[in-house]
Amino acid sequence: MARGIPRDRSLNRRILHRLKITRGHLNKVIGMVEKDEYCIDVVHQSLAVQAALKEINKLVLKNHIETCMAHATQKGNGKEVISEIVNVIEKT
Repeated sequence: MARGIPRDRSLNRRILHRLKITRGHLNKVIGMVEKDEYCIDVVHQSLAVQAALKEINKLVLKNHIETCMAHATQKGNGKEVISEIVNVIEKT
């Protein structure tokens, strides 16, 4: 089965933009820990980073279903792609 992430440039820019914002938030969490900031504040920021990553994962998975899964199903490889998706969902 073909590998890669086929997506339009608009979606690619959107995913990269969200990842870069999330990286900035993660850097803030790291700085907070280095400065011994209040634990609950660190946890709140960490939860925000995790939520942002979940949203990014949703975008990538939606793209995968709409492109890779659809393509694989047309080629008769639907079971393999479904198995991959189930495996990912079980990890969440």
